[in-house]
Amino acid sequence: MFTGLVEAVGEVASIESRGGESRMSFASASLGLGDVALGDSIAINGVCLTVVTRTDEHFAADVSAQTLACTTLGALNIGSRVNLEKALLPTTRMGGHMVSGHVDGVATVVALKPQGASTIISFKMPPQLSKYIASKGSICVDGVSLTTNVVNGHCFEVNIIPHTQQQTIIGKYQAGSKVNIEVDVVARYLERLLQRGVNENERGMTVTREFLASQGFGD
Repeated sequence: MFTGLVEAVGEVASIESRGGESRMSFASASLGLGDVALGDSIAINGVCLTVVTRTDEHFAADVSAQTLACTTLGALNIGSRVNLEKALLPTTRMGGHMVSGHVDGVATVVALKPQGASTIISFKMPPQLSKYIASKGSICVDGVSLTTNVVNGHCFEVNIIPHTQQQTIIGKYQAGSKVNIEVDVVARYLERLLQRGVNENERGMTVTREFLASQGFGD
């Protein structure tokens, strides 16, 4: 699990094709890899990957064909800059929101508009994901925990403060940039729970005193 608070920006150091999959290595002197063990997770642009080799300033991870197809990692080149975050610890401050590193889809930057020192960025979501976005809700963009200001159909807007522009790759976005999106995990589970409730009601299964008693909930 992650918080969506990017710890460092790194660069793609190498890409090795492996029969439809890839082994990618990333360079980042500022991430601090001394406490990272083989098998640990690191989020690269919001994608949770497993460390398979590391030095003090580099680490490598294998990227499956599925991940290459469903995220923007397949479009990375040597030298591409990426957002990096190590998996959280029990003592980590939860300044962002709970992020799994399991990308739901790819969105597109449609507009950037300065607002004071900040920038308002509009994104267009895949239609099947837009139902999970709510105004003032949380969303993860390329591994960055953000709050949605406005939701309009399949589009949403976020406000990017100067610090976020400077400390992540968001400051390099342009109209047409592709980004990894992970919706709030609460929205996904809520949908599943509601759908289960609908299906059970269709079968005549309702919560009654008798039902609760049969499940061990007495007076």
